[in-house]
Amino acid sequence: MSMNEKLPHDKSLDISLSLMREGYLYIGNRVDRYQSELFAARLMGQKVICMSGKDAAKMFYDSERFQRSGAIPKRIQKSLLGEDGVQTMDGEAHIHRKLLFMSLMTPKHEKQLAKLTMEHWQSSISKWESVKKVVLFDEAKNILCRIACDWAGVPLEESEVEVRANDFSAMVDAFGAVGPRHWAGRRARTRTEEWIKGVIDDVRQGKLKVMEGSALYEITFHKKLEGGQLNSQIAAVELINVLRPIVAIATFITFTALALYEHPTHKEKLQSGDKKELEMFVQEVRRFYPFGPFIGAKVRKGFIWNDFHFEKGMLVFLDMYGTNHDPRNWENPNDFRPDRFKERKSNLFDFIPQGAGDPAQGHRCPGEGITVEVMKVSLDFLVNKIKFDVPDQDISYSLVKMPTLPESGFVMSNIRRQ
Repeated sequence: MSMNEKLPHDKSLDISLSLMREGYLYIGNRVDRYQSELFAARLMGQKVICMSGKDAAKMFYDSERFQRSGAIPKRIQKSLLGEDGVQTMDGEAHIHRKLLFMSLMTPKHEKQLAKLTMEHWQSSISKWESVKKVVLFDEAKNILCRIACDWAGVPLEESEVEVRANDFSAMVDAFGAVGPRHWAGRRARTRTEEWIKGVIDDVRQGKLKVMEGSALYEITFHKKLEGGQLNSQIAAVELINVLRPIVAIATFITFTALALYEHPTHKEKLQSGDKKELEMFVQEVRRFYPFGPFIGAKVRKGFIWNDFHFEKGMLVFLDMYGTNHDPRNWENPNDFRPDRFKERKSNLFDFIPQGAGDPAQGHRCPGEGITVEVMKVSLDFLVNKIKFDVPDQDISYSLVKMPTLPESGFVMSNIRRQ
């Protein structure tokens, strides 16, 4: 028996239906069933290796072994990510483009966005006090769309906010969708690219003045590794790759509110004003609740790992959700326990809600720091700046739907200033 024949195989002729039925739990269910951190399956006629865990993540993020080029399905590029953006690049060109993103997401930028977020939350209170109820997810995505565009230097009329915020959200929602949700994401992608392309053209033609150092300026005038500016289409894709993830933090904020509701014993600690308590709580929200389900790459050149031969060109999926719930690295992983982050030593490969590895060199999200800072001020706002009731509603969330969200979007009523 060859080493590859020892590997467990999913018996399905094609795993598409199983992925639709099991969603976030698909890989983890089989890792448990086969008692193996990797197994083989077939997807759309090609062999795919699925794997989970810290060691698998470390190996998966080795750019000598894996590449993103050719691994991201066109349907995801045409909805969520855009075509020919940084996520599809490899090697020196990828590092060069990634440094552009890193330059826009420094601690200084994180603080700017956090400050803007708190200002916008605070200015919403008067409006919320005058209405019966608000849906937190809807409010969060609109606020984050305003903030993202303001910070990036992109002009946005108030009358446009909801349409643009909905389009950014539709792109994210299309990730694991087929049918109407997927096509809505593609239409949203087309509209948004046309809008941002027009903004970039206006800057290049001198019709729109923009501040040097802003995301709009830096991406508009970015020079490729081989020289020359990005064409306006790719520049638009990359600027959307800055804006869209900021709007997507609305999902994490909604789960943060759900965590407060489901685990009220933590509220007293969060009211203490201790920044460490806020940090631990939002990190546990990012670990515990579902965000990215899994991520794909292709084998760059053949190698052997764990007695298995990874062949050149083979498609590989890494289980993000399962790695964040891996009992080998997390004690009682299905319990919500912010204290687990108190003494935790930083690890680039066992805590991967937004990817693994070094964000400057690899494919980990460079906006992770922004996510954490925006979540922290949003949590502080929910705990210490307002009081609200949580009326009867469906706060359940599906682990089958990818991406997922509490069904109600988290409804708050009787909101008043603290």
